[in-house]
Amino acid sequence: MLARMEKSIEIKAPPEKVWEMLALDKAVEWMDEMEWERAEYTTEIRTPEDKYRVGATAHITEKRWDYDLEILESLENEKMKVHSIGKYAYTFAFVLKPVDGGTMLTLEAFLKMPYGILGEFLYKLASRSGEKQVQRALDKLKNIAEK
Repeated sequence: MLARMEKSIEIKAPPEKVWEMLALDKAVEWMDEMEWERAEYTTEIRTPEDKYRVGATAHITEKRWDYDLEILESLENEKMKVHSIGKYAYTFAFVLKPVDGGTMLTLEAFLKMPYGILGEFLYKLASRSGEKQVQRALDKLKNIAEK
């Protein structure tokens, strides 16, 4: 089963500032709702732009497990898409649109649930909690970016 979630938030900051917060090592500051504790790039980073390039990877440490992320798509200040590598399969797409006075950030999350019908049932149980976590993470990103 492939589960999909989409959340948007308007941020009173230009797309360039919001974009900076999407660097995988910076995301720890606002993804703590998702239990991210640490993110370290595993590909060589020579310039700040390297943190956003297609193919860049980072090792993510959460409270319960570790895994890697890879950037699949990157259009500076417009869109970044990442996917997990390993046991838990998910993809996040961040879409930034300039709006009057700031940026509309949309997060699209795609999660492949294991265990067939059981996985579908578990997703239904956890999806409301997951959506609240995502909303709180986006609210935190907004607060940081608007400072």
